[in-house]
Formats: sequence, structure tokens, C-alpha cells
Amino acid sequence: MASSPDAAPTVTLDSSGGRRLFAQADELRAAGPAVRVRMPDDVIAWAVTRGDVAKRLLTHPHVSKDARRSWPSHIPGSIPWLYSWVDVVSMFTSDGEDHKRLRHLVSRAFTPGRVEAMRPVLQAIVTDLLNDMERQDRTAPLDLRAHFSYRVPTRLICDLFGVPADQRPEMLRVIDSVLATDVTAEQAAATRHDLGQVMQRLIDVKRTTPGEDMTSLLLAAHEEDGDRLSHTELISTLILMIGAGSETAVALINAAVRELLTHPHQLATVLADPSRWRDVIDEALRLHPPIMYLPLRYATKAIDLGEDVVIKKGDAIIIAFGAHGRDPEVHEDPESFRIDREDKDHMAFGHGIHYCLGAPLAKLEAEVALPALFERFPQIALACRDEDLKPQRSFIGNDVTTLPVVLHAAA
Repeated sequence: MASSPDAAPTVTLDSSGGRRLFAQADELRAAGPAVRVRMPDDVIAWAVTRGDVAKRLLTHPHVSKDARRSWPSHIPGSIPWLYSWVDVVSMFTSDGEDHKRLRHLVSRAFTPGRVEAMRPVLQAIVTDLLNDMERQDRTAPLDLRAHFSYRVPTRLICDLFGVPADQRPEMLRVIDSVLATDVTAEQAAATRHDLGQVMQRLIDVKRTTPGEDMTSLLLAAHEEDGDRLSHTELISTLILMIGAGSETAVALINAAVRELLTHPHQLATVLADPSRWRDVIDEALRLHPPIMYLPLRYATKAIDLGEDVVIKKGDAIIIAFGAHGRDPEVHEDPESFRIDREDKDHMAFGHGIHYCLGAPLAKLEAEVALPALFERFPQIALACRDEDLKPQRSFIGNDVTTLPVVLHAAA
């Protein structure tokens, strides 16, 4: 979707990640309640970085998640990098009754009781990974992301959806590539194709050898009543749930480890009082939200935000969920990590009816993984300066590509 000359934006969303991600959000926040931005393939949207405006629009009756009905200038399939954010048909991209129907199909797997029942499974996964790490050279740098923080949630979500062991590497490779926003059109098209392939391969296996996993349950719902869950909705729901379930907690665990290792007094506080781990998790989510901008929403009627900013009917909107936690109008000294901070309000898991179903599970994963890591390796330390960590190149995801640590640092 190309921009029109009379409405050409002056800002291009930066895919550098890391500090630049938040610096640009600060610039956009200062510029107005919403700012027209350009994304790859000349996609134009109103970027919202102010916390109060974001919350208003996330519950606004004239803001939709359904591009099929509410984004008239978009041709489905025409922009490959947007496929998994816009063109899929899941609860993530639906409104009203469709949203309720699709959410209900997966919500039973994420009730408080069922999430808590996953604790012993998580503990077993974490223990197994820590045992593997213990066999490594404790004095040599080790990538904690690759060996631990990435594997905890990805193993659990693949278990939950019954992904066979031989399909997991390709499944996770493709899921990871969805977050990249500095890719070529050819790379984005390949990702779109591969997403469909890996999900169809999983469905084919479950059709012949069903189990008690979520994929089998969703497939049964599709085969019993295609009106309740179409094939497109089945594929889309698998993309959503496996993707969200394998990415968010990775970034959360990495962020918490980074901050605790660079704030030893706060680490000592939480080690002395394990009830404070939830403070660590919420503060890490506030300061380092796993998702920054989440494409896309659409205005179904004109919305006047004041300051001479009017979002017209049919305009696309991109909410900076991650900017809310660092909004100086919301938090005092927003760029400091402080577990004693009274207000740790954030929108890392969204807001309103599209609030992330898997939020309690992501928090549980961090709640199990973090204390176990620091208990097993009390002398763990970063193997490089925090500012030298390489960020994920994306304006959607917010993580580091590696997290080098030494498990037994010299005193």
C-alpha cells in the first residue's frame, strides 16, 4: 500500500532495535498523540506511543483488528511481511463474535488451574537444561539465550501443541523469522510460504496420530464442525499460539537476567526474599517489553485525538505496546530498573479484549526459570558489557540475539 503524496509521512520506523527502538518511541511521543510512519513496502500507519492514547484506542469502539473488513486499501497477500500479523484469520485478527468463538477454542488450555498445573512440567524442563549447562566449561563464555532462555518456553509450547521432535527445529526457525522487520520482500515471502508448510505438516501428523495435545484438539474441532473452525482459522491459530508462546517468555527471561546481573543489590534482595521474583518479572516487562509495536489496527470511523491529529476511517494504526512502560507521564524515572518501584504498570501483554491469553504462562515460565538459574549458578555473570549486547533487528520484537555469560565468574 503506497502512501499518497499529500500524506507522505516524515518518519520511518527504525528496525535497529535495542536503544534506538525506545529513543524513536520518545521522539514520536513528543511529536503528537499519533504520528504517521512508514514501514516496509510503503505501509503507512499512525504510530501511537503515548500510554493514555494507546489505552484509549485499544478499547475504542471505532478501532478494529479485522483488516478484511476495516482496511479497504489493503489487498490480502500483497505484503508478505504482514501476513502473520494481518492476513491470518485468528482471534488476533478478528472482532466481535468471531473473536469470542476463536478465543474460546484455545482459552480452556490457559485457565489459571491448567497454567499452574504446568509448573512441574516447567520445573522438569528447567532442571534438564540446567543439568546440560552444568556439563559445560563454567569459566568459558556461554550463550544463555541459546542454552536456556530460548529452550524453556519453546520446549514447553512444542510439548503443549504436540510438535514432533523432528519438526521442531524447522518450526522454530520459521516462527523466529516472523519478528524480523529488516528483511527483503523475497525473504518475507519465503517465511510466509514456510509458515504454511510447517503448520500443515504438523496437522498432517496429528490427523493420522492424534494425541491429547492442543493441535489434536483444534483439529478435532475443525473436522467435527468446519463452521466452528475453518482450515484457514486452524492454520492461523497454530501460527498465533505457537509463535506467541515461544517468543515472549524468551525475551522476558533474557531481560530479567540482564538487569539482575547489572544490579547486584537488587539481585541480592530477591535472593533473600523469593516472594520478590514477581516484582522482578513485572519490572522487566515494564522496562524491556518483549513486543514493541504490534501490527495492526484500523479506524472504522474518524477519530479525533486532539492536537490537530485526526485518524481517518480506513487508516491503519500501530500501537507501541512497549512504549507505555517507559512513558514519563506514567512512570517516574522510567528508564531505571527498580524492583521496589510502586507502579510497574505496563502493556507488555496488551490491553482490552485482545489481552494475551498466554500472559500467565509466560510469567510462570520466568517465575520457574529465574530462581532456578541463580540458585544453580550463584556466580553467574555477563561475559560482555550490557551495552555491547546485539539487539534483535526489529520494530516488533525486543530482545537480544545472544546473551553471553560466564557461569562461574572469578571473584
